Amino acid sequence: MRVKAGTEAREGELTQSSATGPRGRIQSAAEQVLTPVELSRRKFFGKALVAIGAAAAAGTATVSAAETAKQAVREALDKNLPPAVPEWNRILGAPILTQPYGLPSAYEKNIRRRESPGLTRTPHASVSFTPLQNLFGIITPSGLHFERHHAGMPGVDPHQHRLMIHGLVERPLLLSMEDLLRLPSVSRIHFIECGANTGMEWANVAVPTVQYTHGMLACSEWTGVPLAVLLEEAGYDARKARFILAEGSDGAGLTRTIPIELALDDVLVAYGQNGEMLRPENGYPLRLLVPGVQGVSSVKWLRRLEVGDQPWNTREESLHYVDLLPDGLHRQYTWIQEAKSVITSPSGGQVLLDKGYYEITGLAWSGRGRVKRVDVSTDGGRNWRTARLQEPVLPKALTRFRIDWRWEGSPALLQSRVMDETGYVQPKLAQLRAVRGGKSIYHNNGIQTWRVAESGDVSNVQVD
Repeated sequence: MRVKAGTEAREGELTQSSATGPRGRIQSAAEQVLTPVELSRRKFFGKALVAIGAAAAAGTATVSAAETAKQAVREALDKNLPPAVPEWNRILGAPILTQPYGLPSAYEKNIRRRESPGLTRTPHASVSFTPLQNLFGIITPSGLHFERHHAGMPGVDPHQHRLMIHGLVERPLLLSMEDLLRLPSVSRIHFIECGANTGMEWANVAVPTVQYTHGMLACSEWTGVPLAVLLEEAGYDARKARFILAEGSDGAGLTRTIPIELALDDVLVAYGQNGEMLRPENGYPLRLLVPGVQGVSSVKWLRRLEVGDQPWNTREESLHYVDLLPDGLHRQYTWIQEAKSVITSPSGGQVLLDKGYYEITGLAWSGRGRVKRVDVSTDGGRNWRTARLQEPVLPKALTRFRIDWRWEGSPALLQSRVMDETGYVQPKLAQLRAVRGGKSIYHNNGIQTWRVAESGDVSNVQVD
């Protein structure tokens, strides 16, 4: 669906002095708040409060006793702050190879993928969500890339794995991983978004944070062999070939149809992710990468590519990943992930602790190419300002946007709206529902709204 960019008045940019004034603090959503340090602090506070409460109940609590307890808390928390020399500065640190494969700090352990409770009947056919609110830039760490499995994660032995290429070809191929690794490779940065991303929000608000509303999204540097090179090597029939069938080697034997035009464009047979081999949950040792198309087409644990002259209409193309329309019909093949954006900070579950300057930031992307512009509104779409796009701005990749904002303590409705290089503009929910209805699951790219209350609490709301 295409809509014209609005003609709303644009607010002036914040001045340099206002942007460098007092900076507001943001408290993370509850599930990210309790780090090990904070847990220990809470325990210490808890013991002090219990002691004070017991003294008060006995009628013996005095101002001096309360102050003594508070002072003890302050001393415990401040012992490692300047000008004191912190305790870790006074001891020998861990030796090299304490972790032969590097892991995040223990203090970051709550920044992780999460499952939405009750979303699916079994964890073997389920999804985990990327913590978008905690990420910087545009690259998703491999260990935080969302998961979507249809029959669990297979443990594929790369030495026994083979890729078959057959069908309308002159020379059917059976390639080992060693064969593929010897071929010339390319590396490209692209996003993958599940077609069901934001699907829970079609009819009404369903989940509280951006991790759950938009977290079936990630962006990586992928390395592999262009599919066009392999098709040329196999001698595909250029006159008859119209589609490719990709099949995975998981328990579901997931299959997807891909138009030959896409296959010959920028599709990769990928084995690398962010500079290393694919993670098992992302298709190790081999996956297809179909940039700009819903994630299910980027078939994981890839074992077979068949060249044909018509689509296969497989189960996942006939019963699932289809768009139910208001007239009762469904649209079977939706290839492109349309332009979409979301503010990741401030976002649902977070709390603004102070009045003052904030930097609103988020992510924008389009399956049609590059992001051209992102506008941000703080009043529910009545007025818009154009955000700064952080380099690099790449085709079919996430783009980070930023804009200055001064919060004076009044309620606010935060929105972002992206336009891509084709002129497509992200629609309002009302515009989207006018065409698609409200009973769909897939391909929801409507504008997301976060409400900031006077208390500073940020929540998920819908504004038509």
